[in-house]
Amino acid sequence: MRTRAIVAAASGALALSALALPAAHAAGSAPSFRTEAAKAVAAAGRTTYAASAGSTPNVSFSNFKIATAIKVGTSNHVAVPVTYSMTFDSTYKLGTTDYDNGPLIYKGSLAAPDNVLIADNPATCTATSSTTANCTGQIDIYPAAGTADASYQLINSDAGKWTAGALAVTPTPNVSALKGDLATTSVQRYSKLTVDASPEPVKKGKTITVTGALTRANWEDNAYHGYTVQPVKLQFRKAGSTTYTTLKTVTSSSTGSLKTTVTATADGYFRYSFAGTSTTPAVSAAGDYVDVQ
Repeated sequence: MRTRAIVAAASGALALSALALPAAHAAGSAPSFRTEAAKAVAAAGRTTYAASAGSTPNVSFSNFKIATAIKVGTSNHVAVPVTYSMTFDSTYKLGTTDYDNGPLIYKGSLAAPDNVLIADNPATCTATSSTTANCTGQIDIYPAAGTADASYQLINSDAGKWTAGALAVTPTPNVSALKGDLATTSVQRYSKLTVDASPEPVKKGKTITVTGALTRANWEDNAYHGYTVQPVKLQFRKAGSTTYTTLKTVTSSSTGSLKTTVTATADGYFRYSFAGTSTTPAVSAAGDYVDVQ
């Protein structure tokens, strides 16, 4: 198992890992916002940071909207849309190149988070008055950014509840305003579910064996592994119907596999359906059709 590299703030109040740039966004090619935002978040525990660099921007954030759950697999970049409102005074120059802001999410407390995920680029803001703006941005997640040096963003224990915040930064000089507790979301390990009903076709009254597997993303080896000892419903939809009916509940094995038997009664589709957990999203397999003769 890989161990996530940790970069600690000078005060010891903040531990960061996701702010290390993914390979595809390495130093020299990364947008300046991610670099400057990383510095600002890492400096959140340093009481001398703002005083030594300049005046902290006087901004506040509200009406923060983010998905209730974020499903993250093993390879694809996940872009999570975010909207929020910002209020500011004359210390923050909206629309100028040296004044950026954007969203972030963090696991644990803002003062000492277990992990932080941030945007590649600043949010786009539209002024609604001389002191307010509506902003649109995104959180960028790279689950497969890991290499042999372990510079990746997520470990399995990161799954679950996260909290949202926002950050205003001025790259020249380096000053920032960081606000947390704006909303909550869940970051979940993407799940997959398969089903195979056989034999096909089958005579009415004979036994049908239904197998399958429940798996979920492992962020530490970028592969899918069985989700073990989980209740999964076996469901049936009769040909011509649009509604699935639950036949029984099957518990996934120590490898995530599923297996049960039913009696053939009518043509139709069998599927497995998983309700999900706080760390893993709900998923249903595509129906497997069986011709009953």
